[in-house]
Amino acid sequence: MAPNDSAETNGTAARRPAGRRKAARYIVPVAVAGVAAATIGLVPALASSGDPDLPKITAQELIEKIAASDTEQFSGTVKISTDLGIPSMGGLAGSFLSGAAEGGDGGKGGSSADPQSKLTELASGTHTLRVAADGPDKQRLSVLDQASEYSLIHNGDDVWAYDSGSNEVYHADGKGKAPHGKEQAAPEGVPTTPKALAEEALKAADGTTSVSVDGTARVAGRDAYRLVLKPEQKGSTVGSITVAVDAKNGVPLKFTLQPSSGGKAVVDAGFTSVDFGKPAASSFAFTPPKGAKVTEADDAKAEGHEKSRGDLGKFKAAEGEGAPKIIGKGWNSIAEFKTPGGAALPSKASKDVPAEAQQFLDALGDKVSGKFGSGTVFKTRLINALMTDDGRVYVGAVTKDALVAAANAG
Repeated sequence: MAPNDSAETNGTAARRPAGRRKAARYIVPVAVAGVAAATIGLVPALASSGDPDLPKITAQELIEKIAASDTEQFSGTVKISTDLGIPSMGGLAGSFLSGAAEGGDGGKGGSSADPQSKLTELASGTHTLRVAADGPDKQRLSVLDQASEYSLIHNGDDVWAYDSGSNEVYHADGKGKAPHGKEQAAPEGVPTTPKALAEEALKAADGTTSVSVDGTARVAGRDAYRLVLKPEQKGSTVGSITVAVDAKNGVPLKFTLQPSSGGKAVVDAGFTSVDFGKPAASSFAFTPPKGAKVTEADDAKAEGHEKSRGDLGKFKAAEGEGAPKIIGKGWNSIAEFKTPGGAALPSKASKDVPAEAQQFLDALGDKVSGKFGSGTVFKTRLINALMTDDGRVYVGAVTKDALVAAANAG
């Protein structure tokens, strides 16, 4: 392993000259940004075939290398694993998540190929993805299953999604370039490659993050440096984030998020093979198969609008009461907001809640109390949320004690 400069920076780069500040703005906690929002251990260690001997590089220089990377053409295979620690409940948790993503109607009247609901499956379990990109106008992402394949293709003004399991197609007018120049066809807020995940994690240094270079690695047959980010604050559920950065072109090849509680990674995503050459044009061509059901995005949106108009009105009324309040900073940021109409969680005595749903809520939640009154903390290995009995919500990548303290202070 080559001796690298592992001197840490904790955000003091923000006071350096302008050229340094530009790169330093890329460091921010991925969990606080909502990746688990997104929101992924698969491989025990980053090194796959020995640690390469590479020239020394500082953490600041490696951050600048990532920021300067302009690679727009690649293809390869990514393995991604997510373990948020949500009880399986015999598949009940997954059905709740997918139902929420589909607007609560279980997908009735919609399309199984709709990417907004289909890609939420990446929030749990282990998945193999094939990815390809040729600039901002052409991207393809395929999620491989044992018996089926789901593909999402962006080609110029068109976005196509195809679920081979149900033989359904979803079509939308892409209107040209992908949002914010993202090199993927996935909906905004659904990171699916190590680069997309790293971009969420590398945004701004604010004095709460320790950043270092911790040796080298071999990922997908390529030499890489290991960039490690660690919270300097107590109370975060994030232990560390490690990004394997291609030594030649600065592209993140692997992303691993370890929780402060220990155990296997919460998110582990990395290329198992990658080629930075120009993908074949056929990679981005798509014609609906014969007999496939095709759903147009505009029609689906119109139907969904009619179904959710009442709920939307409630949420807008709640928005009128004020935007979410952010408590703390950096890794310990907590968002505080009110539920629409101040609604609280249903009690066990409620006849409107199915027994299975109540069982699911009880499995996730811990009853807590304090100066704020009483409430329930819903916990995962990364994102925790406190919902008080009077309809206030506190959520962040922080511990239960941190949420209770924020509620007491509020």
